[in-house]
Order: sequence, then structure tokens, then C-alpha cells
Amino acid sequence: MTLVERLRAAGCVFAEEEAELLQAEAATPEQLEFLVARRVAGEPLEHVLGWAGFRGLRIAVDPGVFVPRRRTELLVELALPRTRPGDVVLDLCCGSGALGAALATERPGVELVAADLDPAAVRCARRNVEPLGGRVFEGDLFAPLPAGLRARVGVLLVNVPYVPTEEITLMPAEARLHEAPMALDGGADGLDLLRRVAAEAAGWLAPGGVLLTETSARQAEAAVAAVRSGGLAARAVACEEDTAVVGERGR
Repeated sequence: MTLVERLRAAGCVFAEEEAELLQAEAATPEQLEFLVARRVAGEPLEHVLGWAGFRGLRIAVDPGVFVPRRRTELLVELALPRTRPGDVVLDLCCGSGALGAALATERPGVELVAADLDPAAVRCARRNVEPLGGRVFEGDLFAPLPAGLRARVGVLLVNVPYVPTEEITLMPAEARLHEAPMALDGGADGLDLLRRVAAEAAGWLAPGGVLLTETSARQAEAAVAAVRSGGLAARAVACEEDTAVVGERGR
């Protein structure tokens, strides 16, 4: 059985493309077999390769760490016109740090800060964020951040977990079995973490600063209400693949 056939038999929809990526990553036939065996066993391709593609970057992604989704690139698109050199960019619930790294790459000169509660994610994010001059903190939401960042954040990127707890079992096995539960579970209605972020965001945003977060289309109305409850002007923005909430602090 060929490599492509093995991958296809394991359920890999894009078997040809995956085969090329695995072959390019492996230095020896033995290493290739090791990588293929992991993929056939159900590990996410990004964990097997050690990286994920995100806005043209190779973002380091370790086993167990949330894999950045291409649809989340919408948050970067929305942030770009709002970001200027010297702005503080905060990537909260950063996971691998993909959002902050992408924005800092496309808008050089920002002060990049990231934070996550998961130690594995923090270690991974440091590999992606620190080469860009950024800092990564470990802790619960805003708690580990330096007090000097209060009222200075121009762009707050926060891809909070928003899957309702009872729906975690419905997720693809690649996510359900191989990503940290804290990166997926958003509580009873999926908005627990967003409410906590919204309650504190205004105190960290600079005048005119913006909060950008991902949600689902069916949660958009409730997510907008949650952000407004924190004192921000909020609206939902939808594209073909994703839905985001934009919250702005007044000037």
C-alpha cells in the first residue's frame, strides 16, 4: 500500500497533500514511517509536523496545543486596519500565539504581549512570539499581565473557547482527543470565558482600543450582548467561514 493509500484509508481527505508534507518533513525513511504512523493513528497533521500554516507563517504547534484554524485569520484581517506601530497588541488565550505572531509580522513595530493558562501552550507560544520581540505570560486571562499595560492595549485578540460543554463530544476526534480541553470548552452556553474577558477588557484597552474575538453564527447575538455588558460598543462581523465580535472602547 502506498503512502497516499495508507493516509486515505485512515480517513485523511487530502491524502496527497498530506503525503507531500510528511515526506518533506522527514529526514530519513525511518522518520517518515514514524510520522505516518502517528498520523494514521489519528493525531492532527499539525501536531505530527510540529507546525501549522497560518497567514503564510509556519506556527510551531506542540502535541496537546490548540491548532490555529484558518478561519480565525478573520481576526487578523479585522485587526490590520486598526493597528499602528507602537500599539500594544495583546493575544489573550493565545494558544500557540498564532494571532499575535501574524499581526506583529504584518504590522512591524507593535508591542506584542500574549498570555495563556496552559503551560504547554505558553511554551509553544514563546517559540512563535519571542523571536518577534514579544512577551508571553502564563496565567488566567489578564491576571499575569504587568499592571503597566492597563489602559494601553490598542488591539486585544482573544480567541476564547466557545464550544458548549455538552457539544464537546460532537467535535472531530482530532480536536476532542488531541487538544487541551481548556482550549475548547466554553461552559454551558459556550460564552463563560467571553463574559469574563468582557468584564475586564475596558480597563485594559486604550481609548479607542478594540477587542476582537471569534464566535459561532448562532452565538453571535449573545456574544455581542456579553461584550456590550462590559461597557464596549459591540457588533458582529461575518464572512463565509467565520464570525467575529468587534468591541470598541470609546475615546
